[in-house]
Amino acid sequence: MARALIHMPASAKRGEIIEIRALIGHPMETGYRVGADGKLLARDIIRKFACRYNGEQVFRAELHQAISANPYITFFTVATDSGTLEFTWDGDNGFAHTEKMTLTVNAP
Repeated sequence: MARALIHMPASAKRGEIIEIRALIGHPMETGYRVGADGKLLARDIIRKFACRYNGEQVFRAELHQAISANPYITFFTVATDSGTLEFTWDGDNGFAHTEKMTLTVNAP
């Protein structure tokens, strides 16, 4: 099971731009490296990352072999309403991981 770390404010003022940082522990094997036995190691990468804010997608990224192990993604969104941000990572070999965080939005 992967371990994800997400840093974002617990609360914000309505209309405020907030920064969200997400990191997930994953080896991201490219499929181009040779193992100790001389054979290519099987590819095992995270292919997609998405963030939904109260069900609406606010950020999405497609990842490829050039991304390092333990991919770190940072992005911004506007705090509109209190609710849930859902972060999903999907990858090779059936890899799937989801995390949820709550954001409380206060009047400006």
